[in-house]
Amino acid sequence: MENGRISARIHKATATLSSLKRGDLELLRGGTGYWSLSGGSDKGRVQSFPESVSSSMTKPGGETGEVAIECRYQGTPGTWPVNVSLRYALREGSEGLYVYGIFEHPPELPGFSVGEARYVIKPDGGIFDWFTVDPERSRQMPTGEDWDKGTQLNLKEARRLNTGIHKGKVEHKYGYSALFSDSPAYGWSSSEKKVGLWMVNPSLEYIAGGPTKPELTGHLDVNRGGRPVLLNMWHGSHYGGTSLSVRRDEAWSMVIGPFLLHTNEGNEALSMWKDAMKTTASEAKQWPYAWVDAPLYAAKDRVAVTGKIHVTDHGGSKPGTMWVGLSAPSYEIRSRRGGEKVDWQRDGKNYQYWAKAAKDGSFRLSAVRPGKYVLHAFADGILGEFQRADLAVLEGQPLVLGDVQWTVERSGPTVWEIGIPDRSAREFRNGDRYWLWGHHLKVREEFPNGVDFTIGKSDWKTDWNLCQPLDLDPSGKVLGDSVWKLRFDLKEEAEHRLRIALCGHREGNRLSIVMNGKPIGNSGRLPENGVMHRDGHRGLLTELDFKIPADALKKTGNVLELRLSGEVWHQGVLYDYLRLERAGHDSATGTL
Repeated sequence: MENGRISARIHKATATLSSLKRGDLELLRGGTGYWSLSGGSDKGRVQSFPESVSSSMTKPGGETGEVAIECRYQGTPGTWPVNVSLRYALREGSEGLYVYGIFEHPPELPGFSVGEARYVIKPDGGIFDWFTVDPERSRQMPTGEDWDKGTQLNLKEARRLNTGIHKGKVEHKYGYSALFSDSPAYGWSSSEKKVGLWMVNPSLEYIAGGPTKPELTGHLDVNRGGRPVLLNMWHGSHYGGTSLSVRRDEAWSMVIGPFLLHTNEGNEALSMWKDAMKTTASEAKQWPYAWVDAPLYAAKDRVAVTGKIHVTDHGGSKPGTMWVGLSAPSYEIRSRRGGEKVDWQRDGKNYQYWAKAAKDGSFRLSAVRPGKYVLHAFADGILGEFQRADLAVLEGQPLVLGDVQWTVERSGPTVWEIGIPDRSAREFRNGDRYWLWGHHLKVREEFPNGVDFTIGKSDWKTDWNLCQPLDLDPSGKVLGDSVWKLRFDLKEEAEHRLRIALCGHREGNRLSIVMNGKPIGNSGRLPENGVMHRDGHRGLLTELDFKIPADALKKTGNVLELRLSGEVWHQGVLYDYLRLERAGHDSATGTL
């Protein structure tokens, strides 16, 4: 396919992209673009897509040319038990190639569970030398030779470089993870050829885990040669993971994309990235695309859902940036861990529709498929989440919700707080460079006795750390539990409520709460939500709630201990926010 700016060659037997050119410049020399997944089915491990059985070219000579490759499940071991139509589309005047997949699971096929699913581009390492996620993470990358000569560290994906412009520094793929809601465009560019190749997601509706789910964006291939890699991780296992599990006898379908492999030209990486972001905004305004001819995409059946959320917090907190969304109701699955509840933070089985509200709380979800949904809202500065269940969106009938009242739940006024309730640990010490490898190994150096924080004297921007690992020596060996202390005074000895929001923890962690030497409770065995060892600042949000009886407190000299226990080096936690509330107070307003 070609349109005068872009040309692409598709290998029909494998549904792979074998050539992508901007003008006469080949961007994939020696590389490819392909769909990839890992998971399991009733018949065993799954690592490949079903076989291609036919292909077609549609709308030849019109504004859109599209190659559709039909793949049907044949029962071949190792293949995903779904029927798939994998499509590549090129539009007149476009500077990029659209990619999407239509996935269907008829109830008679075996059940399956997907761990990771992605679209992968491996561009020419001889051209592309610069990777940009956002303005903070835009840099010339190590070469493949630098990667090969590096020294592996505590993860196979992390190496200390021994050669090149980044000699002595650690290269690891997790340093480029991002929220697709923050970084809908990211990619590689060339310092010499002045060309860029960008992954553009015009919508979040097909991205598992909604707007708060971090995932990989791109990196150097961890295999020999360190080739550039560009990813669209629409379903990922990192930072808490997402769930896509379908049973035999269950019908399921989903359209992933279309997303855009956008190309451009410019003098330097950031200017090309900014151009790609402008393209993303333009593509988002066109969503859902009128040119997609697929009933499951349902472009003509969608309607808008609008309303205005009014937030009342009697503690005086004011909402900042607020996300409003529609998701499927939470549901239960069976896994190796037993029964698990899947909410919107982990759901990859259903579409989700999200938008940022205006400052006055008004919102518009402009393209929602008919169905039954739960309405959600959360905001920076507000602890907790709003939900309203049983919303029915009907075909051809826009849903006007009008004024929606959200009264924030709390037990009483705030006694003290640490951090900002924004589902992130970025506001704490080292959060301004969270993506650098090894913060967990420096805690003993920066806090020899653990964090020891005094309310009214300490500053959580400098005196509270990005992560709380176990007690580790400089090599990462576990020496024992870690204990952080928090000291405070009270105006009165009365029952209080301690609320802790975690935004990272590893499976098997346990956080115990001790007040003035008296055990108060613990988190129980925490589920998987690995963030610290992947050098992130957020994953899933987990809220903990502890009642602190009056007889455990005193007016002066209270010491709260946060004891973290585990067995291996990567079992660390990240705090989003901590707050002590006066329970049962006559007035729930204000701050004590």
